[in-house]
Amino acid sequence: MPIRNILICNTQVPFTTGGAESHVEGLRRAFVAAGYNAEVAALPFKWYPPSEIMRGALAWRMLDVTEANGKPIDLVVGMKFPAYTVAHPRKVLWVIHQYRSAYNLWGTPFDDLSTYPDGARVRDLVRHCDERFIPEARKVFANSRTVAERMLRYNRIESEPLYHPPPRAGSLRAGAQGDYVFYPSRLEPQKRQELLLEALSFTRTPVRAVLAGSAQEMSHYESLVKQFGVGGRVELRGFVAEEELLGLYANALAVCYLPFDEDYGYVTLEGMLSSKPVVVPRDGGGATEFVEHGSEGFVSDPDPRALAECLDQLYADRERSRRMGERGREKLLSMNLSWENVVEKIINAAG
Repeated sequence: MPIRNILICNTQVPFTTGGAESHVEGLRRAFVAAGYNAEVAALPFKWYPPSEIMRGALAWRMLDVTEANGKPIDLVVGMKFPAYTVAHPRKVLWVIHQYRSAYNLWGTPFDDLSTYPDGARVRDLVRHCDERFIPEARKVFANSRTVAERMLRYNRIESEPLYHPPPRAGSLRAGAQGDYVFYPSRLEPQKRQELLLEALSFTRTPVRAVLAGSAQEMSHYESLVKQFGVGGRVELRGFVAEEELLGLYANALAVCYLPFDEDYGYVTLEGMLSSKPVVVPRDGGGATEFVEHGSEGFVSDPDPRALAECLDQLYADRERSRRMGERGREKLLSMNLSWENVVEKIINAAG
């Protein structure tokens, strides 16, 4: 049966947008550009108390997505837990991430599931759910090598990494070489902006930092700036408009991205496409996959003093920094990441 109508199934935390939402919308647009009818179906996700997690999975399993308004749904593409548990005779998964608190975040400072009395039981149920329903798919793709390795390590499920370009790929440009490192991301614990703020207190050069992104508790980061005594060298821009963001990328000395065990990491790719060296942490997961230490930037220990050394090297040797940035852009362009390739892979896998 030919494929005409495609439903992309995703989980949505209301009032929150980020890389995952951009990823899903990029896929929808790519299907439409290729001539398919494509829509996104999203159910709200609530992870507390833990019983709500499994209710969310049950909600997806109860849905009939074989047709809508009299039209057959020829293909379902599942993206995030628990949306990818949906049942359909022709299902392909492109896993952005599983429920991470049941896996790589369990027992870390970024996990709250283990703090509940029934947390361990729900963790086991989540893993059982994944191991039962992910293999239903005709093909399982992963957002990155990091996500693929997690599924293999925790669930013994094989998947193929399928990379895609970041949303701003066509707009990013190289500009002047400024005196600041740029960190664009929501300000939240898992992104670890505090490592950069503290690192500035150990630098020997006058390198600055510009942070762009919204925060639920901006006052917390403002207090860290004061605590580390780096107020004259840090700008907390908050949310910035798109053109300003592109300019901050273009004119930075370098781009810094310090998440813990990230799934993919658009910031890394966008920094490289802006011809900037990128500083990433050794435990950054997908954020580190494109950076070779000393070539396209630095892969640092997630320690303020180690980060400070990287920042000082970038500031002190501008020519080396420029060459790193150019290598990064050339490397990413040579990989020919494209939505056309993504569509072709998913359609071929659907059979």
